Amino acid sequence: DKFNRDFVPMGASSNVTTVHYGTAWDEHDLLQQVKQSNLELQRSDGIQRHFEFDWQAVAQHNPHYQRYVEAERQRLGSDHPLFLSQYCLTPLSGEGRFLDSTRQALLQGNHCRIGAPISGRTYVAGIDLAGEAEGPGSAGPRAIEPLRDSTVVTIGELRSTDGKGSVLPSLRVVEHFWWTGKPHTETFSHLVHILSEVWGCRRIVVDATGIGAGVAAFLRKSLGTSIVKPFTFTARSKSDLGFDLLAAINSGRLRIYKPDGSPESTEFWSQISKARRTVRPNQTINFFVDPSEGHDDFLSSLALLVKASEYTPRRATGRLREGYE
Repeated sequence: DKFNRDFVPMGASSNVTTVHYGTAWDEHDLLQQVKQSNLELQRSDGIQRHFEFDWQAVAQHNPHYQRYVEAERQRLGSDHPLFLSQYCLTPLSGEGRFLDSTRQALLQGNHCRIGAPISGRTYVAGIDLAGEAEGPGSAGPRAIEPLRDSTVVTIGELRSTDGKGSVLPSLRVVEHFWWTGKPHTETFSHLVHILSEVWGCRRIVVDATGIGAGVAAFLRKSLGTSIVKPFTFTARSKSDLGFDLLAAINSGRLRIYKPDGSPESTEFWSQISKARRTVRPNQTINFFVDPSEGHDDFLSSLALLVKASEYTPRRATGRLREGYE
């Protein structure tokens, strides 16, 4: 609209030729509309007006570029929204499933859920906080009142290598905790016990949006600011979170324990199968479960867990002083 309103009239006096160049993000942006218009004109008069060269065309002339894009394809996955739009020149449709059957199969692991940490291994956590409500502290209230939100904690084991030469850490979901209708004052003590005393999590990313900011602040004070990292959901930050989650799944770096028939496992896969995504301007997306179909707290907790996997263990450096052994 801005182009048609502010720019097109500027070329009227000399009947200017206009060139649009770049990469289209979705089916509705200016570049894609001009492309479709030019192709239609081309079909009518045979004059070529549209020219495009995807990453493979460029790679034929630039081996450095080829190596870079191939590394991005391995990191993001060949069907990642950013890879499709920016390298394959495939604009995105406005709405669709967030995790299709292929991605769900990639997410499914062969390891078992564990109820306690294994000595010597590194664990991280992602926490999606519910709105506070008085009531029993279990999943029961949701069955009675389906629209009620829950607090979900996802525990993951962080591994430095996936056995495929990747420099990025792999992440295995090993445990879930799920509370519905529990007041924050009671939730807080449970969180401290589980995250610190039981699992000894090295990095915790917690939803600090709205009333979650208070719980996040108390956790940082109790467990340490270097361990607990607050995350505030905005349109841009949630989009980045979604991109990171897709990249972790597409590259095979993220796996969840085998379905065990538990309420947590059942609810997790229900949300994964119902998750949708919409394409937004400025290369952003939104991912969610339609409220009419259920909740997305397990999905959000999983995305926050991927953010927590950015943790890098500190390594002691230095040298022995003279006189010490």
